[in-house]
Amino acid sequence: MSSVKIGNRGQLTIPSEYRKELGIEKGDVINVMKVGEVLVLTRKQVIGDTIADKMEYVMKKKGLTLQDLVSNLKEQRRKYNRETKKLSLN
Repeated sequence: MSSVKIGNRGQLTIPSEYRKELGIEKGDVINVMKVGEVLVLTRKQVIGDTIADKMEYVMKKKGLTLQDLVSNLKEQRRKYNRETKKLSLN
């Protein structure tokens, strides 16, 4: 999992390895969808039910629940906050 910092106008940079893997190039339109407390970015227009079905399939395949994702997100936030605090002290 990569972390990115949100810029002044809410902008973020998608890590280059993800852009390369997904074929995302300058000028491409990225759709943003909120699913619970998670933002889902997609390269093309996708209907909400389609995203939900795909996410459900992948989560079942990996044995994950929505609570697993939320718990992991909370842990990632704690880790980020600890790292940010360390950096600001230096």
